[in-house]
Amino acid sequence: MYIKFLGGAQQVTGSCYFLEVEGLKLMIDCGLFQERDFLSRNWETFPIPPQDIDYVLLSHVHVDHCGLLPKLVLEGFSGKILTTAPSFEMLPIVLEDSAHIQEEDAAYKKKRHRREGRKGPYPEIPLYTVEDALKVFPLLDAVPYKTNLTLNKKVSVCFHDAGHILGSSMVEIIVNDGNKTRNIVFSGDIGQWNKPLVKDPTKFENADYIVMESTYGDRNHEDSASVDDSLARTIIETIGEGGNVVIPTFAIERAQELMFHLSCLVREDRIPYMMMFLDSPMAVDITDVFLRHVNSLDKESKRLFEQGRSPFRFPGMRLIRSVEESKAINNIKGSCLIMAGSGMCTGGRIKHHLKRNIARAESTILFVGYQVKGTLGRELIDGREKVRIHGQMFPVKARIEQIQGFSAHADSDDLLDWLGALESPPKKIFLTHGEKEAMSVLSDHIKQKYNWPVHIPEYLEEIDLD
Repeated sequence: MYIKFLGGAQQVTGSCYFLEVEGLKLMIDCGLFQERDFLSRNWETFPIPPQDIDYVLLSHVHVDHCGLLPKLVLEGFSGKILTTAPSFEMLPIVLEDSAHIQEEDAAYKKKRHRREGRKGPYPEIPLYTVEDALKVFPLLDAVPYKTNLTLNKKVSVCFHDAGHILGSSMVEIIVNDGNKTRNIVFSGDIGQWNKPLVKDPTKFENADYIVMESTYGDRNHEDSASVDDSLARTIIETIGEGGNVVIPTFAIERAQELMFHLSCLVREDRIPYMMMFLDSPMAVDITDVFLRHVNSLDKESKRLFEQGRSPFRFPGMRLIRSVEESKAINNIKGSCLIMAGSGMCTGGRIKHHLKRNIARAESTILFVGYQVKGTLGRELIDGREKVRIHGQMFPVKARIEQIQGFSAHADSDDLLDWLGALESPPKKIFLTHGEKEAMSVLSDHIKQKYNWPVHIPEYLEEIDLD
């Protein structure tokens, strides 16, 4: 049994791992690289021939975990893609949206480069098209949580709730060769406990090997109880200045969680009435999936639906699909709140809203999610005075704020507590999906608290687990 780290190695995005075990060749996740320093990896040939892979086991549908699936299929993969039922429904929405963005970005770059008389660092063709994305969907199979699915005579897989987003999972691979049983757990993205929408993450009693995320391995979140206070304060202050609140928003989970908190603030009269927009066709479609999977949500959310108080329907809230409706937001007089993707400002409608508001001192750009190094969102968080949007430079005069309590990732203490449920030490913990500093700090914490072996793999590193 050996593992190769094809992504998420000493970086946050591009999660992808290859596992060869008992005659099976498995890929766990197949994510898009989003950091600017690593974008070229999206265009490289897969290190493992796609036609040789038997199964892709998908932890969840964020693009940094699933966004290269169309390319994998395009290059020859024809096996099965296994994931949970909610992810099965959401993946087509996510990949079609990603393909649209690839096509639109390629067309825009081609037009801009022609106008500027230069060539960019990447091809002026889409990484993949909508037609390519459609070829993924016949390969999908939905698997229930907590159900062992046999892959061959010796290997089975089980998906456990990760508590990160709707449908997210920790992928456990169990190997029984007759003499002994071994297991390797891929944590995916571990969520926070006591969040209002999704259930709590699963804990394990035993694991021989763990491939574990470390996004917030070096820090803890602010008290989640202060989220409503921070959100209300930002809205009230921005309205007082006569500006707009612009929130770069991930379409899956973050948009829905934001609506949950906004609905509470509106119904409790903690903020003045204002127009609020979820300007993302994908987020609107994902919200519909939430409505079809209410039983998969946390008790708090299910109780609201039972009371007829949907957290996605409340006074002032508008769900926007069309381009015309999106453009019409710019004609509104007075303050409004705009949620749009992408969450790290790497593409999508948020860039158009930023262009309209980034130079307005009265407006606020509010971040409610992690911003990877090398993204426009991170540049704004880090205090850049000027930023490039759609090929133009804009002065940053708007107020830049961030609320950490919205994070869908476990923080440092949560990650240590998650490991603490193990009844015996694992043979090895591999830290992935994090920046180098976060991984290093978490590694030290694990060694100090548990004295367990930890390894931080490099990109394309191979390790023999036998």
